[in-house]
Amino acid sequence: QVQLVESGGGLVQPGGSLRLSCVASGMISKRFNEYVMGWYRQAPGKQRELVATITSGDSPNYADSVKGRFTISRDNGKNTVYLQMNTLKPEDTAVYYCKANGLQIPFVRASYWGQGTQVTVSS
Repeated sequence: QVQLVESGGGLVQPGGSLRLSCVASGMISKRFNEYVMGWYRQAPGKQRELVATITSGDSPNYADSVKGRFTISRDNGKNTVYLQMNTLKPEDTAVYYCKANGLQIPFVRASYWGQGTQVTVSS
């Protein structure tokens, strides 16, 4: 079994900050460092979209809409990936999901999703 548990969402005013965390447990734990970890979001009535990913080598990738405002990082010792979100805008409002992509890992070949955490940016 694999579990990804997100936390850190909430209500914040425009211009504010939040830090999301995603803790992985279960079978993923032994090879967490090999997974490409990512954050995605889905706003009401819209498709789920990529926010940021980070490779096993700590190389980040960001959607254009969050570049310069969001930072993704990982702590392999804690099986955790973070998303630091600064200068939040109302259009950042969405449910944020953590994803562990192990499709490229031998004998894994699977991806996993967390249950999501709500981020609401409003005054």
